[in-house]
Amino acid sequence: MNDTDSIARFGQINRRTLMMGAGAGLAVAAMPKRLWAQGAPTLVTSIRSLSNPYHAVWKTGAEAYAASVGLEHVTLVSEGNSEKGIADIKAMLAKTGGNMVLNSDPNDTPDARPIVEACKSAGASVVTQWNKPADLHPRDFNPNYVSHIEFDGIASGKQIAEILFKTIGGSGGIVALGGLISTTAAIERKKGLDEALAANPNIKLLDFQVANWKSTEAFDLTGNLLTRFGDEIKGVWAANDDMGTGALEALRAEGLAGKVPIVGIDGIKTAVDAVRTGEFACTITSDPFWQGGMGLSIGYNAHMKKFDPATQPPEHREFYGKVVSITKDNVEEYYKNNIDSKPTMDWNDLWGRVTGAIRA
Repeated sequence: MNDTDSIARFGQINRRTLMMGAGAGLAVAAMPKRLWAQGAPTLVTSIRSLSNPYHAVWKTGAEAYAASVGLEHVTLVSEGNSEKGIADIKAMLAKTGGNMVLNSDPNDTPDARPIVEACKSAGASVVTQWNKPADLHPRDFNPNYVSHIEFDGIASGKQIAEILFKTIGGSGGIVALGGLISTTAAIERKKGLDEALAANPNIKLLDFQVANWKSTEAFDLTGNLLTRFGDEIKGVWAANDDMGTGALEALRAEGLAGKVPIVGIDGIKTAVDAVRTGEFACTITSDPFWQGGMGLSIGYNAHMKKFDPATQPPEHREFYGKVVSITKDNVEEYYKNNIDSKPTMDWNDLWGRVTGAIRA
């Protein structure tokens, strides 16, 4: 089934130009005091923090899509506070009268339910990414809960672990830094690490510490781990790149950068640069620019009744998206095509990066 044939072609937008503003601006919690355009929905992004480079790029993708369709866009940030994140979304629903499309990365897995229920009650359209309870399904909230998008955390956590193990020669001790442990992504990536460890008995996990996705916490924890374990540490597994870059700074302080390889997930520029210099063994990207724009595009097209979510197959309602591994073997090509060059994004290719329905 190809529903995109019926979708108006809004054109493409230069991705590089909008990414230049990734780090600029604060979240908008209060809206301009003007009347909303009659019939035009407001596009709303809800993410954790713009201090995280991953979410900063997510915001630029959202802005790129909003610009391509000429709509108002608002960014809300929770700063890791679930109550604030939910309250801000409810305030926007009230402000817009429910004429709103929300693309949300819930701060915690349980947050998804009240967000979806509020959108359903208000008549808004919502797409969630990464975090939701296993028993919460878009099909139970038709047509408002359009889709849920994840990236297979178990596979990614396992893959970066295996690359790390190979890089250190198949034996030795490693330390691991986990994300916010109540989130789906953190739980799944840790499972992937555990699977890789089970299959590689010559690798010893010296310690696993939760750094809550933050580079600052990872820096402190890695410094402490280096004090405890010294040269027993042959590598660092990080559940995201921001924590990986925090670990890298701690290694640099001890003159160990490039000697103790790091792996991470997200594909932020700092991590890609570190792959180029040999300080990271790899990173994996889900393309947050695509996530920021495509989550809104899917929701907007459903909101405008370009397709009916209830008629879509399971792999369009809850699906895994495509990821790309970046290692020394392909980092220069990736850098050339995604950072140095000016790629474009077809926001109407709604299902082009679907790799399959999320397993039950």
